[in-house]
Order: sequence, then C-alpha cells, then structure tokens
Amino acid sequence: MKLTVYYESPYWVGVVQEEDKGRVKAARYIFGSEPADAEVLEFITGQLAALMDSMTAEVKGKGSIPGKVNPKRMQRMAARESRAHGVCTYAEQAIKLQMEERKRTRRIASKAEREELKERKREIARQKAKDKHRGH
Repeated sequence: MKLTVYYESPYWVGVVQEEDKGRVKAARYIFGSEPADAEVLEFITGQLAALMDSMTAEVKGKGSIPGKVNPKRMQRMAARESRAHGVCTYAEQAIKLQMEERKRTRRIASKAEREELKERKREIARQKAKDKHRGH
C-alpha cells in the first residue's frame, strides 16, 4: 500500500494505492490546504480504513518487485518516486472506474426516486378525483 500526497491546484490530494497480486485498487482523499505531518497521521489512523473499504474498482497492473531489493536500488526507486508528480496510471484508472461505478449507482437511485415521486403524485391526483365524485 502506498499513500501519495501532492498538490493538484487548488487542493492538496492524497491517493491511497493498494497493490495485491498484480491488481491495483486506489482511492482519492482531498486534504484541502497543505496537510501537516500530524494531519496526515490522523488521516492514516482514522479515515484510511473506511477509505480502503470503499475501494471497489480494480485494474490489472504490473506486479511489484519480488523478494529482497538491494538497498541502493531501493534508495534510487524512492528518490525517483519522490521526484515524480501525481500517481501512476493504474491508480488513476482504478479511481476513474470507481467514480463511474458510483455515478451509475447514483443515477439508478435517483431514477427510482423520481419514479416513486411521480407515482405518489399520480396516486394523490387519483384520490382527489375520487373525493370529487364521492358526494354525487
């Protein structure tokens, strides 16, 4: 698992990326203003678990380096990642899939709500029509 915090105008964004057996899951968290170390630690201890549970979309990605890694190579890899801005494309794809999934479920729910409202209005109109003719 990896947490990347970077500046994406006008907010600071944290991207949590989990890699398991070549599958990449990712989620995005917006910090707002530049987060202090304590704020990032609070996020990790408090809200990270809930965010990890919400990660549903997976993207097939390349696997991580297996086994032991030479310390110098690990240092070069860490330096390269710290210079890079943003997140890897697999994480971006996973976040995009998750957003589309949420969008789809939201559309379905709102459509059902609209239909329910229409049906309720129809029922009220029918009841009014019945009440109108009741006295005759």
